[in-house]
Amino acid sequence: MQKLVGMVRRCVEDYRMIEEGDKIAVGVSGGKDSLVLLTLLAGLRSYYKFFELGAITIDMGLGMDYSAISELCQQLEVPYTVVKTEIAPIVFDYRKEKNPCSMCSKMRRGALNQALLDGGYNKLALGHHYDDAVETFLMSLIFEGRISCFQPVTELDRTGVVQIRPMLYIHEKTVDHFAQQQNMPILKNRCPVDKHTKREEVKELLFELVGKYPDLKERIFGAMQRYPLAAWEPQEHHRRRKDEEEN
Repeated sequence: MQKLVGMVRRCVEDYRMIEEGDKIAVGVSGGKDSLVLLTLLAGLRSYYKFFELGAITIDMGLGMDYSAISELCQQLEVPYTVVKTEIAPIVFDYRKEKNPCSMCSKMRRGALNQALLDGGYNKLALGHHYDDAVETFLMSLIFEGRISCFQPVTELDRTGVVQIRPMLYIHEKTVDHFAQQQNMPILKNRCPVDKHTKREEVKELLFELVGKYPDLKERIFGAMQRYPLAAWEPQEHHRRRKDEEEN
């Protein structure tokens, strides 16, 4: 666990994700990524004692039981809030949306933003990992014709809340292994369109390409930092480039 906490710490420092006085909420879906992030950030408090940590779940109205996650939060000494909504019934039963992901995302984001404001949180930690970043880059390129990806740190204009992604240096297979090793209470996703998305298509494509080009993910991720995409250049690169210019 200490090795993974160290990787999170390096990512946090490279992108200046956490500052003194921050009150950070982890967006917990019940999946492995958010639970691993929650556990690692709880462990990070051993190094950084100047931030508060909490967890928030948006209950989509799919009849999921979050009691096991509540127990995990108690063990980690992290306050936990579950916000009950009827988002899923509205999207799938009432509206019968042809493109449910877009509307669901907007409604979930609205509920989460309100919960952040109600709880006095100024930052939201999301469980995107190394593979998510590479997949998102390819999705933008293939489906939108853009060179783009989510940013390690993003300030939300309307709320002033800052989104951070501290697990960007950790591969998905490492996340999977840690979640199994820790016997985490992972909840099965009950979303009707789970595993039928463009992300799954890109994930399958990437799996095939990596079979031919084993270093492909590392090359893409490295290119994102060196290019760099907006806000993707780590502070380490800034420092190195400044030293080179001074010398």
